[in-house]
Amino acid sequence: MIIYFLLTLHSLAFSQEEAKFYIGFNNETLNNVFKIVEDTYSVRFSYPDAVMSSKTITLVEKERSLKDLLSDIELQTELTFEVIDNRYIIVKTNKEAPDLQTLERVVVTSYLTKGITKQKDASFKIDPTDLGILPGLTEPDVLESIQLLPGVVSPNETASGFLVRGGKIDQNRLLWDGINMYHKGHLFGMISPFNPNATKAVTFINKGSNPRYGERASSVIEMATTTRIQDKLQAQVGFNGINADAYIATPIISDKLGMQASVRSSYTNIYQSYTFNQLAEKVFESTKIQDGDNPDNDFSFLDYNLKLNFKPNTNNAFYASLISISNTLDYTVNDAETNEDLNDLMEIKNTGYSLAWDKVWSSKLRQYTTAFASNYELDYNFITSENAIETSNFEKRNLIFDSGISTELHATLNDHSSINVGYQYVRKNVSYIFKNTASLAFILDQDDSEIKTHSLYGSYHYKNPKLFDLSIGARASYFEELDAVRFEPRVLLYKQLFKNLKLQVSGEIKNQIISEIDETIISDLSLENRLWRLANGNEFPIINSKQVSLGFIYSNKGWTVDIDNYYKHLDNITALSFGFLNPQNSQYNIGEQNIYGVDVFLKKRFQGFNTWLSYSYNHSESSYESLNNDKAFTSRSNVLHAVSTALSYKISDFQIALGWRWQTGKPFTQAIETTEGYQFNDGINNKRLPDYHRLDLSSTYTFNISKSEKVKGKIGFSIRNVYAKENLISREYFGNNDFENEIELIDKFSIGFTPNVVFRVYF
Repeated sequence: MIIYFLLTLHSLAFSQEEAKFYIGFNNETLNNVFKIVEDTYSVRFSYPDAVMSSKTITLVEKERSLKDLLSDIELQTELTFEVIDNRYIIVKTNKEAPDLQTLERVVVTSYLTKGITKQKDASFKIDPTDLGILPGLTEPDVLESIQLLPGVVSPNETASGFLVRGGKIDQNRLLWDGINMYHKGHLFGMISPFNPNATKAVTFINKGSNPRYGERASSVIEMATTTRIQDKLQAQVGFNGINADAYIATPIISDKLGMQASVRSSYTNIYQSYTFNQLAEKVFESTKIQDGDNPDNDFSFLDYNLKLNFKPNTNNAFYASLISISNTLDYTVNDAETNEDLNDLMEIKNTGYSLAWDKVWSSKLRQYTTAFASNYELDYNFITSENAIETSNFEKRNLIFDSGISTELHATLNDHSSINVGYQYVRKNVSYIFKNTASLAFILDQDDSEIKTHSLYGSYHYKNPKLFDLSIGARASYFEELDAVRFEPRVLLYKQLFKNLKLQVSGEIKNQIISEIDETIISDLSLENRLWRLANGNEFPIINSKQVSLGFIYSNKGWTVDIDNYYKHLDNITALSFGFLNPQNSQYNIGEQNIYGVDVFLKKRFQGFNTWLSYSYNHSESSYESLNNDKAFTSRSNVLHAVSTALSYKISDFQIALGWRWQTGKPFTQAIETTEGYQFNDGINNKRLPDYHRLDLSSTYTFNISKSEKVKGKIGFSIRNVYAKENLISREYFGNNDFENEIELIDKFSIGFTPNVVFRVYF
């Protein structure tokens, strides 16, 4: 009923789009003009940053077709427009040297909302600064926005813990200005650690990825800050129910050197809002922290980034980026039964640096060179004290130093063909240790290893609208310490079958040498229990992924239907036997995973209204040596069916969005409770949790604070789980690693009714 309501409500207001509209501008900036035209004519502009100058447009209001309007704008600017399929408009400037910036043509504009597009290369582009409203979000959270796309689910309701087409969490590669990022979420994954106000563009790839992308078996999320040098100071500050932030972009040397910087921090040490308490309640559920009431407890985060853009001339550009993310936890509770003090201490940091050089050798040859370094550190202590005397201390450490350099050449051969060739060198050093200190200290597990990787890659791109678009390439990597070579072919075909029907076919092979261990053995906290480690060729082999997909896209009169079928096979995945309730077997088991799925997306957009419905089917089975009698079983995080739908409306500066999600519950291992405790006799992941569903709401309003429109503001609110549905999202058994411990059933539930507010000021 809810789905029917969301899909049909808009039909009460409008029936069809008009060919001409009364439209005019009074000293409007280009940015505002493009936004107004997009909303009025249901089109989408694509343009390089250089187009967005301080130029203003003034046109007498009168009835105009889209063609008439674009012609009038061309007369006042040095811009030209190329209209594709009557909906997509590529903006070009006559001042630019030819072929200095290639814009990928979009296949679907405003995929979920304004600011999200699907490209011909099958990737999704997200512009956080131009992102329309999404249900449940007051601000454009980078990772939360991705979760609304078909084939992406987060069974545990976290921003960072999402699965792409059945792959595991650690199979998603996160890049920020070319830096590999390993810490993915504030407040144990509840909030994205990447400030959306500082992120200019996000590229999400779930199939047919360019050979330049390696290292992970599932998806790529590439985030980039702006490369533009501002012509004047821009700034903004804001706060919501969790944190406050500030952003600034300013020129240092006109047209030569510019800087941008941002900082964001929680304010929980000053004030703990209802929104924060709802998030904390979910995070600390079923832990001793849940019952803690110590005013000195600390649960906070901080992130900041800085970037310098230097363009000495039209043929050279240099960029330097810095990012830092940190989370702190210091909680102490008293166990009334034993009179023990239990102290959880955790510090997580991820800092990264990158340098880049963009060189234009000629109108047909360009080179991009970058170097990066990423440092990740997790320090955790679970300390038990009695009468102020420490009786035990469980320590957990995870350190990563990841650095590399790469260079890539892009050559245009002719009007239809181009090639890319590149080389990458990456050095990864990863160490971890589990250590318990009581009367004597003993190490439970540890490792310190390094892998240096040399990769060569190349791709050929053929683009001919009258025939087809084809990208074919390969990546070859040599892993020095493992003495192993892996070859990864990639192919992507795009074909316009009929006027409104398009075909996409892709295939790829990927390999992964870094992954995460699930550690839930000793710590009662069990929050940040995933530790990174490197493959060693033995019990931790190189993970291999093979994926093929076939999809169709139909667009006509504001309707879009996108259907994609895929099959994925993963080899050499590992699992710790403790996680499958086998205390006699503590080894890592090697296995494989087979995944088949279908993603369906339906959208209708017209004046002011935008509505969409997505459905994903995902069937995933895993099999491991010496587990489940060598029989395949349903993968632990498999979500068989997932549906999401939303309706949003925009009128002038006011936006509102309502969205509903439904999905089948995660699999779990059914236990039978006997007089001797829980017994497990019917196999692994043999039952499913109840179905999950929730309703989310968001609304924002932007306004002018100053008469000159130089200072603007935005207010908004959101509600997650409007009808306060108590969803069971996890069922686990604690104590299964020790015969002497009684097994305890632990159920974890979804976030409750959670409102949030936002206020921002733009200068």
